[in-house]
Amino acid sequence: MTVTSTLFEAYLKCPTKCFLKSSAETEEKYVNWIQVESEMYQNERRQHLMDRLPSSDCVSRSADVEDLRTAKWRFAVDLSAYSQDLASTIHAVERIASEGRGRRAVFIPVRLVLTNKITRDDKLLLAFDALTLSEILGRSVAFGKIIYGNQHVTVKVKTLALAGKVRKLARKIAELLSSPSPPDLVLNRHCGVCEFQSLCRQKATVKDDLSLLPRMTEKQRRTFHERGIFTVTQLSYTFRPRRKPKRLAQKRENYYHALKALAIRARKIHIVGKPELNLDGTPVYLDVEGLPDRDFYYLIGVRFKTAREIVQHGFWADSMDEERKIWGDFLRVLSEIEKPVLIHYGSYETTFLKQMCQRYGEPEKNSVAAALASPLNLLSVIFACVYFPNYSNGLKDCAKALGFEWSTPNASGALAVVWRLQWEKDRDPSAKESLTKYNAEDCEALQRLTEFVSNLSTSTAESTDGDQPLVVRVESLPRNALFKFRKVQFQVPELETINQAAYWNYQRHRILVKSSRRIRNLAERAKNPRQPKLNPNRIIRCPAPLCCFRCGGKTLYKHRECSKAIVDLKFGISGIKRWITKYLFDLYRCPGCRAVFRNHDYTWSNKKFGEDLRAFVVYENIGLGIPQQRVAIFLKEVLGLDLSRAAVNKLKESAAAFYEGTYKNLTEKLPSGRLVHADETRVNLKSGVGYVWAFTNLEDVVYVYAASREGDLVHSLLKDFKGVLVSDFYAAYDSMNCPQQKCLIHLIRDLNEDLMKEPFNEEMKGLVSEFAMLLGAIISTVDRFGLKTRFLRAHKRSVDRFFKRLAQREYQTATALKCKTRLEKNRRGLFTFLDFNGVPWNNNNAEHAIKAFALLRRDFNGLANEKGIREYLVLLSISESCKFKGVSFLEFLRSGETDVDAFAARKQRRSRKISTRVAEEGGLQAQSESELQTCLDRTLNHRPA
Repeated sequence: MTVTSTLFEAYLKCPTKCFLKSSAETEEKYVNWIQVESEMYQNERRQHLMDRLPSSDCVSRSADVEDLRTAKWRFAVDLSAYSQDLASTIHAVERIASEGRGRRAVFIPVRLVLTNKITRDDKLLLAFDALTLSEILGRSVAFGKIIYGNQHVTVKVKTLALAGKVRKLARKIAELLSSPSPPDLVLNRHCGVCEFQSLCRQKATVKDDLSLLPRMTEKQRRTFHERGIFTVTQLSYTFRPRRKPKRLAQKRENYYHALKALAIRARKIHIVGKPELNLDGTPVYLDVEGLPDRDFYYLIGVRFKTAREIVQHGFWADSMDEERKIWGDFLRVLSEIEKPVLIHYGSYETTFLKQMCQRYGEPEKNSVAAALASPLNLLSVIFACVYFPNYSNGLKDCAKALGFEWSTPNASGALAVVWRLQWEKDRDPSAKESLTKYNAEDCEALQRLTEFVSNLSTSTAESTDGDQPLVVRVESLPRNALFKFRKVQFQVPELETINQAAYWNYQRHRILVKSSRRIRNLAERAKNPRQPKLNPNRIIRCPAPLCCFRCGGKTLYKHRECSKAIVDLKFGISGIKRWITKYLFDLYRCPGCRAVFRNHDYTWSNKKFGEDLRAFVVYENIGLGIPQQRVAIFLKEVLGLDLSRAAVNKLKESAAAFYEGTYKNLTEKLPSGRLVHADETRVNLKSGVGYVWAFTNLEDVVYVYAASREGDLVHSLLKDFKGVLVSDFYAAYDSMNCPQQKCLIHLIRDLNEDLMKEPFNEEMKGLVSEFAMLLGAIISTVDRFGLKTRFLRAHKRSVDRFFKRLAQREYQTATALKCKTRLEKNRRGLFTFLDFNGVPWNNNNAEHAIKAFALLRRDFNGLANEKGIREYLVLLSISESCKFKGVSFLEFLRSGETDVDAFAARKQRRSRKISTRVAEEGGLQAQSESELQTCLDRTLNHRPA
């Protein structure tokens, strides 16, 4: 497929245009007129270049390759250059003869451009001509020239630096033209001046393509496609109203493509927030027409309202020399208006005002200078606040949504340029009249739009009256959220003040104490509570020592009477009570060595609180998840023990130190098993963050703190582990040298979340459905036979068939492709449980352990330090291990035992003895544990009440 310069130029604008241009013809008047003007400019420039040289040194329309290699001419125009894959009609080629023997002539391609500004596309087209010429000559063409604009400026371009880019584009064009199907239709900025704009827009409208929204970038459009959203209608259903935090109240709203799509689908104007339009003065509506490539402004339209009428001015310039005059006329009219406020639409007028002030000077500091310094761009007010039910935010589309119509249906800025160029060519009065009328209508449309936005900023109604379209405020749209306790939003500020006066604390401490003496006395009593008197339940008198512990003297004198109280709890059959033990003892003095001492033969704990109280506090805090502050309240209100939160925390520290050896034994025992579940979670500290890892083997649970989430902890703890590790998809586990089972619950949750985000992604839906059918059959076998390999191994063939089909498929959406890659990457770890007995297919045991820590974390998250977290983890490891073994954590704490396995075994032996005694009393014989349990149940069911 040969790539021509015409197709190359079209591809630079749009791939679809390139494809259509290779097989279609256009009848668009504007583009044909521009082509005619370009050809006239090129012919004029060619003739001018040829007139400078003798006719013998110029040739025209040469196509012979040999003529190029042996040419004697100095200048060639309309040179048709053809190579194997490229073809171009070069506007002109300049040949510079060699200056020495053995040197070859230099060929310089020349491109003629109508506009007064050159773009990168013009340079690439010149580089395309140079590349085509270089393939014919067999040597590179280093540079070329561009002659452009009314002043015929010449620019030298290094084409050799652009050759690589041109070759890459040429390959893409060849692939595009050889394809039987057209490229994906995407509307872009070039559509406004393209001969295929009607055809492409009609196709895009039928498809409801996302490119109809001009503000959406290619990256954003690709992101929506990856989520399975391909149409504007589909996009409209993804919008969710968002509540703006108070701290971001002054921040400007983001632009939501989904809300724009919703406005188009619902055919209603949607308002976000409250557009602010403060017009402190007389509005002056400004619209300017110009020729961008010349930086020339030829028409200034001004519209404003007086007390009696609406005034419209149109200042026209025949040439650039009159630009200063119309600028002066504009300033004169502006000075006659009281406190003018310039209002325009878009950035074109902003640039106009800046350039005019730079070219012709700024006016004196008055109301005119103030108006020029701070014009109001209405588009900046509308953007992200007012969403009209049309695809773009252009003045034409927004005004048409309000019912305004132009006298020329297809009027646009591009057509205005055509009218101006036609007028310059033949001075047709109808072209000038069309331009001035178009400019006046733009000002009138701007006025209509400004008044509409001004009404929005002062009105709270949901719709406007008359012929105006329905207006919907986004705040009024229903939020798809569950009902929950939240602060009530009042529309009237006085109602909010009344509501705040009804809060319980406010009434109790600010109002009722002033209204009732009784409540005032209760409040005073609550500030200074009466401390209960703790009477001892038991008094122990310590005997006197027999001799001095230092010198052995027998003569002793009483020095002082002393006492010590131990606060503890006493557990009964059906309750607990406070138990105070008071020790009475005397201090003695030895006259020989003057030592003062008590009887050391009768010892007691030096601690203020007993072991049962410590066990009860740890059980409530760790086992039941009651915060330490509430534990202290319970002890005070129920048992009359006035312990502070700090005292409760001290008891927790003491218990953690006591069971440090137990925790170490659990940690060392864990890697010796055949199965380990692992998971981790984050915890906030007073300074920074940390991570807590949970490891369990179905009977023992160990929590370990680490400062980071790196896998070093896992490697050090499980370095000798040879069993199966069940975990989630965190990469730190992948380097473990042992068989691994990935949690399939995590996987299906992620797959379901991807489907929720992209409900229209049919590829993703099909892939997830097939995987669900495969896993569902395996789970049915697990439910029927358990985790036994001899039954599960039959599903390995289905797994292999699934991955074989998966490898043969090609997915287009990024989400489906990502899912496929993830499944293939983790294939070895997804179905490990099919090869091992007793290995679960999920990580719920570790998640259950993590949940226990998460419940405990709610009370100290962000308040504890690393030492406190480690103490919590020691006690929580023992608590969860007791739960997994089926024994009481409270009984273990009260037993004084430090080995959880020994305590569980003793409880089990005791249970067996009781069961055997009950069975013997019933006169039954049992040969096995299962028979014993059956006999026990039968005996208990038939024993008399």
